[in-house]
Amino acid sequence: MSKIGFTWATFAFLAGLLAILLLDRLIPNPHETLDVNDPKFQDKTQSYLKRIGLMSAFAITAHNFPEGLATFFATLESPTLGAPLAFAIAVHNIPEGISIAAPIYFATQNKRLTVLCCFISGLAEPMGAILGYVILAPFLSPNAFGWVFGIIAGAMVFLAMDELLPAAKRYFDGHETVYGLVGGMGMIAISLALFNL
Repeated sequence: MSKIGFTWATFAFLAGLLAILLLDRLIPNPHETLDVNDPKFQDKTQSYLKRIGLMSAFAITAHNFPEGLATFFATLESPTLGAPLAFAIAVHNIPEGISIAAPIYFATQNKRLTVLCCFISGLAEPMGAILGYVILAPFLSPNAFGWVFGIIAGAMVFLAMDELLPAAKRYFDGHETVYGLVGGMGMIAISLALFNL
């Protein structure tokens, strides 16, 4: 049974990648380049940074909504499962918040807008829990959660590779982008390890 679940989770992940890929092809979007000799690579304008930050906020908000649902229903099922899940999600929300706040703040120098964008993104989790309790409880199942998380994971990986990494790379000449990537992966891995304690 676990092999079948793994297979379906993989298909859901690939479906998320494919969905964003198709959206990316259908809706015109100027793609970023990592060629340091390309004049477009030197674009470090505020509007560019703001767009990257808002895209991150949108993707992470979409990701946070089912996280809130999952945490809520896991806690209803078993508080001993729900508490570590909530803690693990809280830990990995730290780099998510930074990925929203940093580009928006540096683009706008507006602390209120930065906090508002992070707040709205974070608010998606309790809203997901409330909506799940009030409306969606009869329709949700472990299979539905698996598909939703898999699709959103695929979409976020595509956005990170297509938008966030090129944006990060243009601000550093060295390996700082890779250090940030590895650091983020490490933080997520630690949060997952804490969840499995």
